[in-house]
Amino acid sequence: MKAEIVFKYFPNLTDNQQYQFKKLEDLYKDWNLKINVVSRKDIEELYLRHVLHSLGIARIQTFKPGSEILDVGTGGGFPGIPLAILFPESKFTLVDSIGKKIKVVEEVVEGLQLENVTPVNSRVEELDKQFDFIVSRAVAVMPTFVHWVKGKIKKESVHDRRNGILYLKGGDLTEELKNYKSAQTFELSDYFTEDFFETKKIVYLPMKFKG
Repeated sequence: MKAEIVFKYFPNLTDNQQYQFKKLEDLYKDWNLKINVVSRKDIEELYLRHVLHSLGIARIQTFKPGSEILDVGTGGGFPGIPLAILFPESKFTLVDSIGKKIKVVEEVVEGLQLENVTPVNSRVEELDKQFDFIVSRAVAVMPTFVHWVKGKIKKESVHDRRNGILYLKGGDLTEELKNYKSAQTFELSDYFTEDFFETKKIVYLPMKFKG
């Protein structure tokens, strides 16, 4: 399953975006041999399990030019790198506390000549900056994640949807989200037909601010 699965769902990409998506596989295969950041099975299904999964966020939220997005616990660059290719005029900060993972992100960003991505080797709590949206792929249960990113979301929203967290998760989230009355859950199977997405979801949690 190659980059064409991305083009099926995102048919209006520029030539450069198509080139960047196609190049992802070679870059990750090459770097994965040196620094193992993605399992072998996942490398074989990179476009389904990582790229398209990451782009699920774009199915419910498009990012405006100049908006700033933080990807927490980015690992090898997901969901941040696919989103950065899709939204070249938005700015993405990809943070991970594990240096070798950020090394791969840096090399992939350089290989794709992505000018809208800033990789950071740090814990998110140590970042002194605020963002429009925070994205991530299931790095922790929601209460823990909310604690990590406290104070990192801008108060002023430039999008129709209020600033907040867009979180890729799977399985039954009832218990995890019971204290978040404002959370919205979107089924990725509503947007993608592949079996892989049957249990995959996006949780949107708007950030509340005391006036």
